[in-house]
Amino acid sequence: MESKVDVLKKTYLSELCSKYSEKPWSETFQLVHRCMGKARTHSRDSEPVMRCLQKLQEAQNVKSLSAMVSRLEMIAKQKGLGSHLSPTETACYLTADLFYVEVLLLPGGEVEDVKVAKQGEAPESNASLCQMLRLKKFQEFSHKMDDLASLYNIPGDSDAKLKVYTSLQHLKKDLLKISNLPRHLIESDAHVDMVLNGRIGSITPGSEGSPMSIEYYISPSDALIERLHPGEGSGSQTAVLVVGASATTRRLQMESLIPTPPQVNSQGLPAFIPLSETCSELLPASFLLKIKPPVPMLNSFIHKMSQITDIPPDVDLQGEPLFQLLCSNALEDKRSCDGNDAHFLVSLPDAEFHSYLFADAEWKCDVWKGSLIHKIPFTHPSHVPAILDLLRYQSAINTLLRSCITGLMHQPEIEFDLSCEILPESECSFSVTFNILDSETLAVLLVSVLDCRHLSCRLRMPGPVDHSLDDYISRVLTRCMSIPITLRAIRKRITSLRPPALPLESDSARKAESSFSIPAHSPENTPVVLPSAVLSPEPMEEDKLPTTSGRYVMSVAAAPAVDGANTNVIANRSPCASVGVYSHWVASSFPAKLI
Repeated sequence: MESKVDVLKKTYLSELCSKYSEKPWSETFQLVHRCMGKARTHSRDSEPVMRCLQKLQEAQNVKSLSAMVSRLEMIAKQKGLGSHLSPTETACYLTADLFYVEVLLLPGGEVEDVKVAKQGEAPESNASLCQMLRLKKFQEFSHKMDDLASLYNIPGDSDAKLKVYTSLQHLKKDLLKISNLPRHLIESDAHVDMVLNGRIGSITPGSEGSPMSIEYYISPSDALIERLHPGEGSGSQTAVLVVGASATTRRLQMESLIPTPPQVNSQGLPAFIPLSETCSELLPASFLLKIKPPVPMLNSFIHKMSQITDIPPDVDLQGEPLFQLLCSNALEDKRSCDGNDAHFLVSLPDAEFHSYLFADAEWKCDVWKGSLIHKIPFTHPSHVPAILDLLRYQSAINTLLRSCITGLMHQPEIEFDLSCEILPESECSFSVTFNILDSETLAVLLVSVLDCRHLSCRLRMPGPVDHSLDDYISRVLTRCMSIPITLRAIRKRITSLRPPALPLESDSARKAESSFSIPAHSPENTPVVLPSAVLSPEPMEEDKLPTTSGRYVMSVAAAPAVDGANTNVIANRSPCASVGVYSHWVASSFPAKLI
């Protein structure tokens, strides 16, 4: 049964068609446009007419000045902007409280130029917006107007909006100052180093209607994909800087809070000027970091962020098990992990399958409950480095657990080479129970993420304990950030340490396999720097690990492409391979014979 709106829409269109069937589209369009200009008691009454007008505009070929002006006015109305034509009819203005767009028109309706004027700034030509209108890409232009308007979606009257906008500009400048402070270069890839180790991550200043964004985490596999195929890596995590309304007034800066020259403390952060009535104002707003994509975060981390910002969390701290949040975030079938034990199959190269079991009852413990975080309110530039460290910390934990979560559920007909169970331990620690190769003996790998840059691994198994093995495992896991790849490496390493099973095996073959071993120089349980993203498909060697030598950077540009790099697509030798796990294997920097 058709809805009332659909019937009305058909009625209006049919009446217009019958009455003006012999008249040109432009005349019908002008009539509807005049009707829309009349005041109406109920906005619902005008909805069918608005739909008619929109359809007419989309059907009409814009070839005149009046047609171009009408299209621009409709876009302005849809986006909540004002619009007017200049007295000389040479420019159409799309206006808001804190910005306006000036479209310079020629007598025939062609677009001469498009200028954007932000609050307190002179109009500047915008080549991309001009090109969109010249090519009649009105839909894209409309989206850009939406993005531009969202930047200035500031609560309050015109005076309050101006003050909040001014505060946001000072915050952006302070974040750039913090980002450009000198620091040690840890990673060999400058962009990855800025993302993982920069005080503010990798900043992209806002332009052409886009807000400032901060890339704060990237997994080793995505770092490798981005390096070999720029633009194809989609796994990086970003935070977009905007403002939002606040139920209570908050003190926001009205000038830079970093003195010149900056005074750096022991943590490498600048000393800030205290907020006072002279350098700040109470405003009904707060700054926001919008997290893309949203991050499943433990309640303990949410509580720590609240302590940093002094703003109560706006999420339900009862929460859900982190494991279920990760499943819902990663899988299309949201019901597969809802209140049930989850049993995943992970496919690795050479047709190797691992089975991973997550027991629902075990993961319901309070320390492993959390919520999905979409935005984080704050009021001071000093909050941002601390917030980003917590986001990196949580992202490292999530990356490790996600490496065991795939869309391939356990099926009886599929045989697997390794059966594992993932269990939560203390906060930020979990264990992996698995069987040793060619044995019914069980081993337990305890993984502890100590903070956003350090982890520790301990292997517990029957027999004499080789303390150097823990350091080796930590290095492997740090490189690939994948539990399946790490377990594969452990089993291979244990096999290589055993006496040869076959006396006919040549010494040269054993030497070739053992040549991939990683020398262990760290004491037992020494934390390993996390995450050291793999930047080369070569085997990992001790002398190639990043150092903290006296290298400093003020600002970081994208790393140049490596000559001779193999950019061919890596063949997937496993017909059911999980894309996520396979890419982690590629990024692990270990040869296939080792892992």
